[in-house]
Amino acid sequence: MGTETSALTLGINGMGRIGKLSLWHHVARKSFSGIVINLGREAGKGLSDIAQVIEKDSSYGRLGNFLYGYKAPRTVIENLNEAEGTMTVDGVPVKVLRSDRNPKDIAWRDHGVRLVCDTTGAYTDPTVAGDDPKGSLRGHLEAGAEKVILSAPFKIKNQGLVMPDDAITTVMGINGSDFDPSRHNLLSAASCTTTCLSFMMKPMLDAIGSDHILSASMVTVHAATGSQKVLDTVPKAGAKDIRKNRSIMNNIILTTTGAAKALKLVLPEMGDIGFMAESVRVPTATGSLIILTLNIQAEDPSKPVNREEINEIYRSAAEGPLEGYLAYSEHQNVSSDIIGYPKAAATIESTETHTRTAMVRMYPPDGSDPLEAPVTKVVVYGWYDNELGSYTNMLGDRLVSIADKML
Repeated sequence: MGTETSALTLGINGMGRIGKLSLWHHVARKSFSGIVINLGREAGKGLSDIAQVIEKDSSYGRLGNFLYGYKAPRTVIENLNEAEGTMTVDGVPVKVLRSDRNPKDIAWRDHGVRLVCDTTGAYTDPTVAGDDPKGSLRGHLEAGAEKVILSAPFKIKNQGLVMPDDAITTVMGINGSDFDPSRHNLLSAASCTTTCLSFMMKPMLDAIGSDHILSASMVTVHAATGSQKVLDTVPKAGAKDIRKNRSIMNNIILTTTGAAKALKLVLPEMGDIGFMAESVRVPTATGSLIILTLNIQAEDPSKPVNREEINEIYRSAAEGPLEGYLAYSEHQNVSSDIIGYPKAAATIESTETHTRTAMVRMYPPDGSDPLEAPVTKVVVYGWYDNELGSYTNMLGDRLVSIADKML
């Protein structure tokens, strides 16, 4: 899949963290014949400044070194044409659009763009009409795109509405085959946290089953994102969480995550399990961690699960059905070790897997003697690079798989 350059031109709306790194990904992969980026506004002193933004990154270094290591040429961006807004990035034709921000007004049709990835985070509601004056995800369809992928979870603001029939959430390697090209025009690639979490939960569901997982919870220790502030600021009127306005450089900040809700969309079995998800933001640029806790009742009460069994479940999955997406590590890692890790949605830190079994008493309502059953608490740690290594690579696979179906 995606080993040859697609005849399609990819459209990317936005050039924030995921937009820019998606450009890096597809330039490296040579997966599209050309890429059109909609910046939607002028930047710096012109195209040469935009080229510098593309070429340099504070977390991952220079694009040339990403592509070629120490043998990298002085620059991989050439043939800048200010009037046309064009350049070549490692030989891939790239055009930058700098005029329209509303998706319905972006010139996708004029540039032959049929597949668009929206990375702005501004248009997440699939129920909003394409001609909405404030902009919407469907606006890309109005502008000529045939398929649109959102690099974030869907969020329907009107709770009285349901998910449209032409919209679906998928995580490549988990439920990627649920995409129906004849039906689905809008896709969400979920979030970086949901992507990692789904690859931590699926091996457990496959090996143990949802009926033996009594409850589950997770905490993501998450790197900073663009929604947070470098210095303390005054929140906007009506802000629900004023902690987001505190300096991420100086604080550990409690926040929320929609991972639990999104997880059910890609792993429906999770609907049978009581599940909680929490998030903590920490002052690192990228590289995050999920701490997953499960309460498991073994099928055979005389043989509760243990640490070695849990690690074997993940090892077998990483070497088998989830190879290329799930990684299994027997090393002692820190967050910087995972930055840029290629195609690892989740990396299991097996040295820190823990289990503890205790007898749980259940009191029958008729007042008879209590029943006892062994329940094992399992703690699993999973690393993920919330930008390039994990999420952008999974998103890239999703885009290429859809492009293959559009040819």
